[in-house]
Parts: sequence; structure tokens; C-alpha cells
Amino acid sequence: MNELFEIKNLNMYYPVTDGLIGNITGYVYALNNVNLDIYKNEILGLVGESGSGKSTLGSCILKLITPTSGEIFYESENILKKNKKQLKEFRHDAQLIFQNPYMSLNPRMKIREILKEPFIIHGIKDNVDEKIKRIINLTGMQDEVLDRYPHEFSGGQRQRIAIARAIILNPKFIVADEPVSALDVSIQAQIVNLLINLKKHLNLTMLFISHDLSIIKYISDRVAVMYLGEIVETALKDEFFNNHKHPYSQALLDAVPVISQKEKSKKIILNGDLPSPNNLPKGCKFHTRCPYVNEKCKVSMPNLKEISPAHFVRCFLYE
Repeated sequence: MNELFEIKNLNMYYPVTDGLIGNITGYVYALNNVNLDIYKNEILGLVGESGSGKSTLGSCILKLITPTSGEIFYESENILKKNKKQLKEFRHDAQLIFQNPYMSLNPRMKIREILKEPFIIHGIKDNVDEKIKRIINLTGMQDEVLDRYPHEFSGGQRQRIAIARAIILNPKFIVADEPVSALDVSIQAQIVNLLINLKKHLNLTMLFISHDLSIIKYISDRVAVMYLGEIVETALKDEFFNNHKHPYSQALLDAVPVISQKEKSKKIILNGDLPSPNNLPKGCKFHTRCPYVNEKCKVSMPNLKEISPAHFVRCFLYE
């Protein structure tokens, strides 16, 4: 496979201050030594509980926030070393679809103005109106919507507009951060199918962030699982859903409701909440909730090990 992004030893720590003098009293460890590749023309599904660091990773990849340490290579160039001009060129190629379509569109601007803004920012003047019409049609909407305001649309229509804005410059890469979680279930399916069609039509690469495994299974080519800022398992989609290995992956899949009592008896039920990211457990971060924990797990950190082709797991059960 051909990598579009190579993420190496990525860390993101947010300082915690005492609120009076501003002394740093600790850190929130949002990302911890993340290593991940994103391949050209794939949809990588990133899954995990709320607070696991998924959105932080997406923001770091686009350099909307600057990580504490590590490297992010885009087409073999480290984006963390790019200057302002180079970063602007990079953002022509890499765009973001926000979670909430009600908050991500300027209510004072007509849709035509919203879609024209990226062209203005990047100094593009040729055939702008034609490009806007083509993209809005590509997302399943008619030209007439261009002269209306965001409040005149439903949530699903707004998200189509937000998607149109993200692809208006014909980028190579999209971070879709929970793009359907704020929508009705029937609308979710439409938006997911739209993203799949756009991926094929525009040769897009996509990082699709979600906590919904049924959507991840439908849209993804490959799956990565995050827990407390760490990647604990990655695999091709079919391999992951048929042969997942990490206990946390099993617990996420077991959280999906089933009717059969026989299936219920086999479930891994996680006890307690996600530990605080400013007071991480020692050793394996999952050991405080893992049904297979042993003494080694409490003191040592397992490595991300390849147990079969393209299938990596961070667990002592497989070392």
C-alpha cells in the first residue's frame, strides 16, 4: 500500500493550571505515542469511546493544533515543519467535515458565499461559479439552494452543504469528525452513502471518526481503535470484525445490542468509566478495565505488534 500520511510517535499534552497564578500542576495526556499510517484512496475508520483522543488526532493531522511532539508526514513531507505559506498549500489538499452542521456554517452568509470563501482564501478566480454549481449538484442539491441561508435547511441538507465546502477545492484528504452523529438515523444512511460515492468519484482518502461501529463497518476499508490516546488495534475491516483480538475491541463490539441470550452470555462488559487522561494508569492503559489483566499488565506497556498481515494489536496476550 502507498502511504498518504505517516504518523510517528505523536504526543499531545494539554497543561493544567491552578487557575490563580497560572502554575502548571499537571497535564491532560490526549495522545500518547501514536503511530499510524493512512493509505491513499482508503477510508480509515477511527473508533473509540468519547474522550479517547479521536478528534484530537484528526486536528493534529490537519495541524489545526500543534502536537507536543512527534512527526506527521504527508506525501513524505513533515507538515509540522511547514511554514505559513506551505501550510496554506497543504490545507488546499486536506479538509475537515465538522460534527455539527448547525454550528459549522455561518448563519449570516448565503450558501454561495460560504462555498466561494475557500476560493477567495486560496486566490482562485477562474470558473468559480461553475465549480460551485458542480459541487453542490454532486452532493445531491440543486443550484437554487445557493441563494438561501443555512437556517432554511434541515440538518441533513446542512451537512451536505458542509461536505460541499470541504470538497470544493478538490482535496486529496478529508477528516470526517463524527459527521453523522447529530443527524436522524434515516439521514445518516444518506450522508454515509454520499461520502462513499464522493470517495470513489473524487479519489479521496478519508479519516472517518465515529463511535458507531455499525457505520464504521459499512464505510471503512480499514479500522483503527483508540483507547486513552493510544492505538490499540488496527486491521482491515473484514479482519477486524471477524477476527478482532484486543479485549477493548471486543468490549466495543459487545456494546452493540443483541437479542439472543446466548450471545449476551459471551459479552465483555466494561466496568467503570474511562480513566482520567490527566492521571493515566501505569503499564497497559486498559488494565484497570480488562477481564484478562495480570501483574505484567499493571507495570509494563505492551507494544503494537503485527500478529498477521496488516493486523496490529497492543496486548500482552499476543506477545
